[in-house]
Amino acid sequence: MDWSTWFRSHHHHTKFRVAGLLLLGQLVSLTLALQTLTSSLISQKFGVYAPLTQSLFVYASLALVYGTILLCRQKKPLVSWYWYLLLGIVDVQGNYLVNKAFQYSSITSVTLLDCWTIPWAIVFTRIFLGTRYSLWQLSGAAVCVLGLCLVMFSDSGVAGGGGTRPLLGDVLVIGGTLFYAISNVSEEFCVKHKDRVELVSMLGFFGFLVSILEVSVIELKTLESVKYSADIVLAFVGFAASGFMFYSLAPFVLKLSGAAMFNLSILTSDMWAVVFRVYLYHQEVDWLYFVSFAVTVIGLIIYSLTEKNPVPASAGIEDGSLNSEYQMLCDESTESVNNSIAS
Repeated sequence: MDWSTWFRSHHHHTKFRVAGLLLLGQLVSLTLALQTLTSSLISQKFGVYAPLTQSLFVYASLALVYGTILLCRQKKPLVSWYWYLLLGIVDVQGNYLVNKAFQYSSITSVTLLDCWTIPWAIVFTRIFLGTRYSLWQLSGAAVCVLGLCLVMFSDSGVAGGGGTRPLLGDVLVIGGTLFYAISNVSEEFCVKHKDRVELVSMLGFFGFLVSILEVSVIELKTLESVKYSADIVLAFVGFAASGFMFYSLAPFVLKLSGAAMFNLSILTSDMWAVVFRVYLYHQEVDWLYFVSFAVTVIGLIIYSLTEKNPVPASAGIEDGSLNSEYQMLCDESTESVNNSIAS
C-alpha cells in the first residue's frame, strides 16, 4: 500500500488527512530548497552556469531507478511514448528558463514571478481536468502568495537590484512558470488516472534525452571550460539527489490533492532556504521571514480544509469531464490494453 492509498483510506479523518498532506507538501518543499541551495553553490560559488547539465543528472537517476522497476513489472505502457516525450520537453524547458533567469534578474524578482505557476495551474486544471475551486480555496491561495510577498519585501533590502537585464529575466521566469504549470497538470492527470512509476520513469527517460540534445548545443563549451574539483562534483551530486527526491515525492501530493496545492506547498521552499543560510552561513534572519512562513501555512490550511475529497482515479473518465485531448489519451490507453489482452 503506497502513501496515497493509505491517505485516501483515512479521508474521513479530515484533520488527520490535512495534517499529513501539509507535512508531505513541506517535505517536497524542503527537497526543492535543497535543490536551490546546491544550484546556487554551483553557479555562484563555483561559477559553473550549466542548468541543463544539472537537470540531466536528475533525469538520469529517475530513469535508472524507476525505469528498472518498470522493466521488472513487464507490463505494457498505459500512455503512448510521444505524450511522455512532450512532457519531457515541457519539463526541461521550464527548469531551464527559470534557472536561466537568475543570470539576468534579481533573486527577488525571479522568486516573486515564480508564483505565476499557481494561477496557471488553477486555470489549466479547470480547463483540462474540470477541477472546481471554491472561494475559500482561492482565498487560501491568495493568503499563501501574500506570505511569499512578505519574504520578497524582506529580501528587497538585501537582495534587491534589477539585475543585468531584468526585463529579459522576468519574461524567462513567466515563460518557465507556464511550462511548469503544463508539466504539473499533466503529471496530476497521469498519477490520478494512470501509473505513478511509469510517469516518473518515462519523464526521467525522455527528460534525459531532451537534456542531452540541448546540452550538446547550448552548454558544451561551458562544460569544456570548467576546472572540475571534488567540491563541484559533490555539488552536482547533491543537486541530483535532492532533485530525485523532489520528483519522487511530488506525484504523491499531486495525487492526493492536485497541481494547485502542490505549487502552493512549494512556496515555502524559499523559507526553508533561509534555515539553511542561518545554519550554514550564520546569516541573520529578518523577523518578516517568520511572519511570512506563518501566513503561508495558514493559507495552506485554509486551502486544505476547504478542499473536497480527492476524486477517485476513474471518476474523471466515467463522468466525461475530461478535456478532449485528455480523453483521447485515455482512449489510446484503453485500446492498447485491449490489444494486449487479445494477443
